Amino acid sequence: MYTNVVNNQDQALCHLFFHCCLEDNQFTEAEMDNLSGKLVTLGLQPKVHIKDELISYRSYKPSITSENEKAYLAWLIQLIRPVNELALYSYCVELCISDPTLDAREASFLSLLAEILDIRPDIAMIIEKLMAQRKTVELQKVF
Repeated sequence: MYTNVVNNQDQALCHLFFHCCLEDNQFTEAEMDNLSGKLVTLGLQPKVHIKDELISYRSYKPSITSENEKAYLAWLIQLIRPVNELALYSYCVELCISDPTLDAREASFLSLLAEILDIRPDIAMIIEKLMAQRKTVELQKVF
């Protein structure tokens, strides 16, 4: 189970980011590049081995169901101990929308994550809209 695999802040952040990308059960090359870039920017690259952590994540991911996802996310957040919860949420939103579609599972995941991070729904919606517009601007080069 994940409690035996994830046991520090860096791993927890890495696994949370994997969960953001793999919530739709697809992990594209672009998503991997985006995720890797974030881990490097946040200084996690030398501390965690991304490929090993991905293997670990995939080993327990089938055990995460809609019934126990909240406990899983709460476990990760407890290990991460975020002091900038809005920033963490925005990174997760960005990873979720890094592929062309935001499906119902990803939307449900983001809602659950916002709840765990104690982010009000109206604030979460603003962050989601902001990140979606930034993605649109990056792709279309139009403000």
